[in-house]
Amino acid sequence: MKLDLVAIGRMKAGPERELANRYLERFPPLGRGLGLDGIRVVELSESAARRDEDRKAEEALAIAAAIPDGCARVVFDERGQSIDSATFARRIGDWRAENRAGLALVIGGADGLARPLVQQADLALSFGRMTLPHQLVRVLVAEQLYRAATILAGHPYHRA
Repeated sequence: MKLDLVAIGRMKAGPERELANRYLERFPPLGRGLGLDGIRVVELSESAARRDEDRKAEEALAIAAAIPDGCARVVFDERGQSIDSATFARRIGDWRAENRAGLALVIGGADGLARPLVQQADLALSFGRMTLPHQLVRVLVAEQLYRAATILAGHPYHRA
C-alpha cells in the first residue's frame, strides 16, 4: 500500500524538518515487511486568495488532485476525533487488508481544511483542541506513521 503525506505549505529547513525526516527515513525498512511503501511527501502551495473560505476551497482542489484514486483518506482537523496509536495502527492495517490502493494523510493550510474535504475523509483526526504549527503536525504525523508500523510489526518501540 502506498502512503502519501499531502500538506499545504513547504517545510523549511530546521529542527522540525530534521525530526520529521528522521521518522520518514525510519519507516521504509519496517514498512516494506508489512506491505507498506515508503512515505511520499507532497507539498502543495498555499492559496493566495483573499478570503479564507476561498483559500480553503482552492487548497481542497489541489489536495484532491494530488491524491491517487482508491486511497483511504485521513485528514487532520481540530474537530476530528482523538484516537490512540494502537487504534490508528489497526485502521491502517484494516485499509491494507481491504487492498486499498494507498493511504493519503492530509494536513491543511493555515486556515484549515474545507468542510467537504473533511466530510469525505475516511477518518478525521485531531491531535487535540489546541492550534499547532503545521510543521509540528507534520512531525507528529510522521512519528505516528512510524509508530503504527512498529505496532503492526510487533516491534517494542510502542510500549503501551
